[in-house]
Amino acid sequence: MSEYQYYEFTAVDRPLTGRDQADLRSLSTRADITATSFVNTYEWGNFKGDPRTLMERYFDAHLYLANWGTHQLMLRLPKHLLDPVTVAQYCQSGSASAWTAGKHVIIDLHDEDEDGVDEWDLDGHGLLTSIIPVRASLAAGDLRLLYLAWLRCIQSEEIADDEAEPPVPAGLGTLDESLTAVAEFLRVDSDLIAAAAAGSSPVASGEPTAAKLRTWVVGLPARDKDAILTDLITGGDSHLRSRLLRRYRDAHPTDASTPTAARTAGQLLATAAELRAERDRQDAEQRERERVRRERSAAAARQRHLDTLAVDQPAAWQRVDELIATKKPREYDTAVQLLIELRDLAERDGDSGLFQQRLADLRAAHARKPSLLERLNLAGLDT
Repeated sequence: MSEYQYYEFTAVDRPLTGRDQADLRSLSTRADITATSFVNTYEWGNFKGDPRTLMERYFDAHLYLANWGTHQLMLRLPKHLLDPVTVAQYCQSGSASAWTAGKHVIIDLHDEDEDGVDEWDLDGHGLLTSIIPVRASLAAGDLRLLYLAWLRCIQSEEIADDEAEPPVPAGLGTLDESLTAVAEFLRVDSDLIAAAAAGSSPVASGEPTAAKLRTWVVGLPARDKDAILTDLITGGDSHLRSRLLRRYRDAHPTDASTPTAARTAGQLLATAAELRAERDRQDAEQRERERVRRERSAAAARQRHLDTLAVDQPAAWQRVDELIATKKPREYDTAVQLLIELRDLAERDGDSGLFQQRLADLRAAHARKPSLLERLNLAGLDT
């Protein structure tokens, strides 16, 4: 059976030049290459390029997945927007690592399927598109992606149980679509996220209003305003908006996450296990309630059916005789089912004696029909 590997690279800050695209084409004749992307799938063989090198030279985001369970995500940001020292607090092991290249810091996140189960019917197209907005959020100071990366590390047992968690960003309890996509892609345990979210304050309500921004801009030094306008006109800083929003938030610490006592990796794992056990218990209770409801519904329907049968029992017995008279196995089965219903009706209404007498008469009348008698015996319709 063939394998499946999917590679996608995206350039956000700077489009690829013609020379860049030619260099990339030398790595693959089949890849879809544009001024902003490189996409290729492999069912046989492997990609000749080095994703780390491509990220350092050309791209700002990379996604890789393979049907044997490997999922990998890389993001590149300018160091003046994302401090490598900050990244190092969260990316501490094999599942989440980082390095610097020139003016950039590159984050490498990955997960291996621990169960070793091959994944089929995979399609990587669209995954990076759903994830890429986290890069802009990270550039603007939202560190939730980095915390999810740290959770991936402790889930993979790469962090000691007694190690304290890094600073907890606000809003872990309300992940947006792109962060949710990251968590799902890296298979971060939802119970572990919920455990971490208990120590995370609510995210600031949306972006600052125009009035707040206007007041803040008025107070900026003239030199800073000149630099901002120059960057805006020349397009010299593609992250200008993210940088300014981050600066605004840094100037308004009341919007930041409320500090909490640092928990250890072991405590978070234990809390996640408790949440999982509680959810399993609730699920089991819900399944039991559903089972009882179905049984009661079936019992009520059975009683209604017996009520209908009780209206004209002679007709039911006549129907039994007619079915047996056909001497057909299928009709025997129908007759036996009807006799079972007549027996249940008799037991409910206290007429079991009369039913047993009629059953004995029926067995005697058809004593030379071994196929019928066998069916009656198997159904417990003996005397």
